[in-house]
Amino acid sequence: MNGLESVHNEFGATFTTVGPQRVVADYGKPARTHRAVRKGVGVIEHAFDVIAVSGDDRVSFVDNAVTNHVPRDDGTGVYALLCDPRGAVETDCYVFVSDDQLLVLTPPQRTEWLVEEWRSKVFIDDVTITHRSELAVFGVYGGTATEKVASVLTGPGAPAEPLSFVRGSMDDVGVTVVADDYCIGDEGYFVVADASRSERLFDILLNIGLNAVPFGRTVWNGLTLAAGTPLFESELQGRIPNVTGVRNAIDFEKGCFPGQEVIARVENRGEPSQTLSGVHLPATVAAGTELTHEGSTVGTITRTTADPESDGAIGMALVDGDSPPNAVSAAGVDATLSALPVIELPHRSARCPRYE
Repeated sequence: MNGLESVHNEFGATFTTVGPQRVVADYGKPARTHRAVRKGVGVIEHAFDVIAVSGDDRVSFVDNAVTNHVPRDDGTGVYALLCDPRGAVETDCYVFVSDDQLLVLTPPQRTEWLVEEWRSKVFIDDVTITHRSELAVFGVYGGTATEKVASVLTGPGAPAEPLSFVRGSMDDVGVTVVADDYCIGDEGYFVVADASRSERLFDILLNIGLNAVPFGRTVWNGLTLAAGTPLFESELQGRIPNVTGVRNAIDFEKGCFPGQEVIARVENRGEPSQTLSGVHLPATVAAGTELTHEGSTVGTITRTTADPESDGAIGMALVDGDSPPNAVSAAGVDATLSALPVIELPHRSARCPRYE
């Protein structure tokens, strides 16, 4: 948490964990905070870790490991997956080209595994893999996120192309600002800085220029769920990409990465065994709750959240086949399946599932 726990406590934070990291769950009244982010702008301390890959063979080394093509130009990035030989997702990541290194943003619960996995595969490659624990990642999201970033960023303008980035400063803090891939269905940016400046940067993002509200994982879960953005821990882990539909993470014509044959075979058939669907419920239910139709199990809830715009809840579910029934039951209550995204938003998340 980069020494910010006492600062978060001043805002009334409660905490949870993401892998080994202790992060903010919420600051109270998550429904109100959710609406404030949608109508304005909010700031979250992300639970990303950063891995640096340097050396002359860095691009080819990472390119051979992930499901998408790694770009070559400084200031560009890509979303990708790492799969095992059976095609199951072992982690997702963002890969960014930064001068003479690649910076890989990973879920913190997979950082140690990924560093060791890649180090074990370095033989004659000119590659060095380092956990950049001295870097902190914040997120700025919402309807006025671009205006917020513009109000505090000195130097270049806010990056416009998804997964491109610029370098500059926010007041006295040097930062890298990345345009995200509309993962909440609205404008968003990653802001990366030295962890030693986290407290100062958090204050800048909240209080200088356009004011912002702080939010935590509860609201993050709701924002991404509404946008139909699968998350690693709830939808992606252990499943093949064809099931989760995250087509922006895969170059289906690319070979030479683990699981490629399985992924290509399912793609060519065009019939994943399961698909992700939105679900509307009267109240939240636990992840893993079975969905039934006429007495038969037709799917499983992956996560739900209270819908801040109604008295009910919204969720995401893994359902059998690509034509599930609309009316289902979850934990004995009526529910309705729907296409993703769960809610129509200003932008479509690049990670919202597509099945073609």
